[in-house]
Parts: sequence; structure tokens; C-alpha cells
Amino acid sequence: MSNENNQGYVYILTNPSFREDWVKIGKSSRPVDVRSKELDNTAVPLPFEIYATLKTAKYDKVEKQIHKQIDRLTDLRIRQNREFFNIAPSVALDIMRDIADLLEDAELAVYVEGKPVVSSSKDEDKKINAANEDKKRKKVKPAFKFHMVGLNVGDTIIFDATHLPVKIATDDKIEYEGRLWSLSAFTAEFLPEEMQNTSGAYQGPKYFSYGGKTMQQMRLEKEG
Repeated sequence: MSNENNQGYVYILTNPSFREDWVKIGKSSRPVDVRSKELDNTAVPLPFEIYATLKTAKYDKVEKQIHKQIDRLTDLRIRQNREFFNIAPSVALDIMRDIADLLEDAELAVYVEGKPVVSSSKDEDKKINAANEDKKRKKVKPAFKFHMVGLNVGDTIIFDATHLPVKIATDDKIEYEGRLWSLSAFTAEFLPEEMQNTSGAYQGPKYFSYGGKTMQQMRLEKEG
């Protein structure tokens, strides 16, 4: 019998700033919510979200096996020797489930609204995934527009990463050196290398400010 004190976790993490088919798959000897908070840093605009966890004494072997299974499909690693994979989280969960079914001490949990739901079958996984997707669709906000925060064409905002002032050219574009940019495209192009994330996708309103507040903060205040 495995000693429960030696158990650890294999986790699947997603991130709202990544593409939908990018995941991080790793391991931790401590609860995964602690690990996901440690990964929250300036290189990643938004916090990681726990998608699923597998608790087992064989967590080290399980993590290696999941990585190996994904590598067999094709070269899906975002960068070699990293824990990021270009794979849908539901596919990663299927692989995790197949391995969990072979372990006596495995406890698989899929997360709904940030809370773990213990899952006992693939059918249950599918129901949980469907519920998550449904909630995600309902939470989708309209794309950012400057009028949402009371700003107009001609107003100047600041690209905080380099303290660069830029002018608003349209309701959703800024002008810089004679070219129009969306906030996210400008961020991807001009964000200093040390602040970039692995996905290359950014939520532009987080990186621009007016009067000391980011566009994201201003939008949240306006929307209550």
C-alpha cells in the first residue's frame, strides 16, 4: 500500500492569456493551488487556472508518462524540455484518465469554477467539461472599446511597459508612427522580452493606462 503522505499531484493548467489549445502539465508534491499561485508572475498576464489534477503516490512517473504519451502523438511541446503543450485540455485529461484507471490510489479531480469535482469516469469528465464550456460562453465579454471607459479619439494613453504615450485613433485602435494597432497587437510587438509570455497572446487593456489606471481597471470600475 502506498503511504498517503508520499502522494503528490499531476496537474493540467490552462491560462486565459494562452490559446485555448495550450496547456501546462506538471507535477507538485504540494496542493496544486499553491503551485499555480507560484507560477503567477509578470511574464504571464493572467493567473493560471487549474483544469484537472491527479493525486497519486506515483505522481512523478505519471507526469513523465503523460508527457511521453503526448510526445508520441506528435511534437506538441511549445518549447522542448518545458511543460507547455499545444493540446486541448480535454485531450490531456483523456490521457490522464487512462493512466488513472490503472492506479489503485488515483484520485482524479476536474475543476468547475475553481473548485475540484472528483471524477470517476470519462462520461463524468465530459459532463464537467460541457458545464465548464457553457459557463465560459456565458462569461464572454464584448471586445474592449475606448468608449467603454469614457475615452475618445485623440486622447493619449500610456503603454506602461515602456512608459510610451500613444494616441487613440479609433474606438478600438491606437496610432503609433503612422500605423494603426489594436492594443493586443501593439503589446505583442513592443512588450520587452523579459515581460513576454510563452503564448505570444496578450490582453491589451491590461498594458495601457490613463490617469494611473489600466484600461482593464477602468472597464471593471465602469461595469461595476
